[in-house]
Amino acid sequence: MDRRQHWRAGKTAVTVGLVIGLGAGATGCGGATAEGAGGTPGDNPVTLLKRTADTLRATRTSEATTSLEMATGGTRVTIRGKGVYDYDKQFGRLTVVLPQDPAGASEHRPITELLAPGALFMKNRGAGVPADKWVRVDTATLSDGNLVTGGATDPFAAAELLRGTRTATYLGRTELAGTEVRHYRGTADLAAAARSASAGNRASLTAAAKGFATAEVPFDVYLDDQGRIRKLRQRFSFVNDSGKGTVAVASTTLLYGFGTPVDVKLPRSEDIYAGRIAENQPTH
Repeated sequence: MDRRQHWRAGKTAVTVGLVIGLGAGATGCGGATAEGAGGTPGDNPVTLLKRTADTLRATRTSEATTSLEMATGGTRVTIRGKGVYDYDKQFGRLTVVLPQDPAGASEHRPITELLAPGALFMKNRGAGVPADKWVRVDTATLSDGNLVTGGATDPFAAAELLRGTRTATYLGRTELAGTEVRHYRGTADLAAAARSASAGNRASLTAAAKGFATAEVPFDVYLDDQGRIRKLRQRFSFVNDSGKGTVAVASTTLLYGFGTPVDVKLPRSEDIYAGRIAENQPTH
């Protein structure tokens, strides 16, 4: 199955997924200390951040807003998503909106995405897929592990990536959407994250560790006083189609509305498209 999805942003064909063909961090001290942030004063930031995925799982659910930014020949393109996520079941639902054309008209209906352990389901996928059918992608087969494939990063996978935190620095307190948060900056290692990840994300993160240009992921994360992620920005880098140079992608995830009811039902087998997906076909 061709897992690429194309649309037009000006005259540049942008690829949702591996986002390859476009052409084109922050580090800290692991020994720094932090005040509070879901732990106790003096907690080592590296140890603290490695626990954030478990904190979300204990919180169970939240609303989520995502954005994925990439450069396309000097123009920055942003793909936005919004939805809900159940961290205990690792099920989520996002509505992803692709960029508008230069005239301001949308070139594709919003894509509905269902996130599940080891799988990504997409509706309104385009590329010859009937409007009433879903496309299923095995995330372990993606060289980015579904960190950028659907135009959004799976919120729990993003949190589990922090299990591989190598360096981290506490940068102080600030406010985010009316909530007091603590800001940390550091780097995480995808291979280390994969080894510590839950069974649902282990294969995907292992694939990402092998598929990106570097397994090192710089990040900025903001935690509330319960240690819950409120904002997480991660920067990925991978080799482009030509094999020369790398493409930089920045993923931002905002979490809020903790405890929001989440009811995600996966598609029935008869509703999943089994045909061939057209290559290089703009989805408009």
